[in-house]
Amino acid sequence: MSLPPEKASELKQLIHQQLSKMDVHGRIREILAETIREELAPDQQQLSTEDLIKALRRRGIIDDVMKELNFVTDSVDQELPSSPKQPVCFTDRQSTLLKKTNIDPTRRYLYLQVLGGKAFLEHLQEPEPLPGQVCSTFTLCLHFRNQRFRSKPVPCACEPDFHDGFLLEVHRESLGDGTRMADSTTMLSISDPVHMVLIKTDIFGETTLVASYFLEWRSVLGSENGVTSLTVELMGVGTESKVSVGILNIKLEMYPPLNQTLSQEVVNTQLALERQKTAEKERLFLVYAKQWWREYLQIRPSHNSRLVKIFAQDENGINRPVCSYIKPLRAGRLLDTPRQAARFVNVLGYERAPVIGGGGKQEQWCTLLAFLCRNKGDCEDHANLLCSLLLGYGLEAFVCVGTKAKGIPHAWVMTCGTDGTVTFWESLTGHRYIHKPVNPDESPVAEQPKPLYPYRTIGCVFNHQMFLGNCQPSDSVEICVFDLNDESKWKPMSEEAIKSVCAPGATTSLPPFPPLCASTIDASVTSNEIEMQLRLLVSEHRKDLGLTTVWEDQLSYLLSPALASYEFERTTSISAGNEEFQDAIRRAVPDGHTFKGFPIHFVYRNARRAFATCLRSPFCEEIICCRGDQVNVPLRSSCLGVTGLSLGCTGRLCSLKDS
Repeated sequence: MSLPPEKASELKQLIHQQLSKMDVHGRIREILAETIREELAPDQQQLSTEDLIKALRRRGIIDDVMKELNFVTDSVDQELPSSPKQPVCFTDRQSTLLKKTNIDPTRRYLYLQVLGGKAFLEHLQEPEPLPGQVCSTFTLCLHFRNQRFRSKPVPCACEPDFHDGFLLEVHRESLGDGTRMADSTTMLSISDPVHMVLIKTDIFGETTLVASYFLEWRSVLGSENGVTSLTVELMGVGTESKVSVGILNIKLEMYPPLNQTLSQEVVNTQLALERQKTAEKERLFLVYAKQWWREYLQIRPSHNSRLVKIFAQDENGINRPVCSYIKPLRAGRLLDTPRQAARFVNVLGYERAPVIGGGGKQEQWCTLLAFLCRNKGDCEDHANLLCSLLLGYGLEAFVCVGTKAKGIPHAWVMTCGTDGTVTFWESLTGHRYIHKPVNPDESPVAEQPKPLYPYRTIGCVFNHQMFLGNCQPSDSVEICVFDLNDESKWKPMSEEAIKSVCAPGATTSLPPFPPLCASTIDASVTSNEIEMQLRLLVSEHRKDLGLTTVWEDQLSYLLSPALASYEFERTTSISAGNEEFQDAIRRAVPDGHTFKGFPIHFVYRNARRAFATCLRSPFCEEIICCRGDQVNVPLRSSCLGVTGLSLGCTGRLCSLKDS
């Protein structure tokens, strides 16, 4: 069967991308070197193609490649969920567009199609990528009524080739009657927008938040036949929130078709009333917040210098009450304990909002969807997510705003136990600290608790229902008393006022909270890929030093319990399994040999970047560059698939040599 030239080129590109992803070329080079060293006779000068293919088959390389090359057809029903009531979350299939789907005829759906983009002027001079060339990509992430979706990555260009369709279920159980199909009038009362986040991924795997947009979809209810087309202008984020970054062409369609559409005048009137109601609530809250702040300053003029954060700007430059960034969030069966939640949040990347020029830190509190899709954010983003998760576990949790050493602004999480115990949670590291206040009136010779936490001052604490400003004589954390019911120490805001603008559904301007979704990454496959890439990098580095490398597979396997033990300890603060690991290593290391190990943890999957980091450690460099008569090098990598598109990698590199 012959293929057209463009189809043949496309097929070659797909195969080349898959081979690069699996690092097949590196694995072939390694097997070739081993075969020449172990199987080639001294008098034989060259290795035949047949011998190399046999070696590849024997080690399973060819089978692995064939398993990964899945050729799809027009019928892709096998990729669809068996139950139409279960929305597909984070579909990440790099195949043809879905052409068939099973929908529940008793439910109402919104079919959203993205039909290309234009005017992405930042990429005006971007050359068209060659077949097999790695390039920067755009990915569009969507959230609507507890459903999350993700488009296929497309190369960055002035006119990116977006062609994706998303079937969004409108009729959800939250409407009350789960058996009756929603009509036009019922859907008009659903104010939830479609939240769209555009992410750029560069050739090194680094992600950048390009745009965040809330699509008002209800205009389709007043369109003829329930079909309408829109042109959406995406604005930048942060300091570029007033600058256009590009335009998306979108088509909306209702399924099943509406029996009766509303007049456009009715739809516009409803939207105008909602905006008016929201604006009035926000105005009244602003008036109340100003009055509260005046009263707070009257207590003590020095309060003006404390970090009391009532409003914060999101990625679109919109000021929102800080309480609106928090909501009790349940992780389902993805995270079983609060400490697992802390570990999950801590492996999400840390990155401060970019600043153009000088002037210090740029403030940007991201919405939860933007934070999760970008897979990194500032300390406030981490603290907001961790607080929401801890509230979901039934704990009394608050976000604390204050400073660390040298007066650097910082945010962390605090939980208050029923027995009065106050625990600080550092969302960037997962560490927990018990707070024991120092009594400033005690005698200087009296023994006082020594704080282990890095926090210096605290200005306010808040969650989804409460906001309290610190009005104690000193804002130093170590002498603060966290009796939040004592209004002489903590000035509260009215819970009714907070509820009027921060409760779910209180205003149409509040971004809905997305659910967490299971990782789409196969941890076992990724672990093997990273391990093979690291082995190749170590071998090449030692070769440049004039050293040969002999890999010890059995000893590599024995390192697995150590990696599991390290991760268990990071999650639970309990050490377990070290005795078995140490006993196994003692049995495996021959007499007269020395064993050295170097464990390290990464929150990314870039093997070359991880290897460069390892070389910066003198201890690891000593292991990699080890010389001796009998040097065997074991290496083990464990990739921990973490909920919500985050991944942690733990690796251990060791050397075994004759002493």
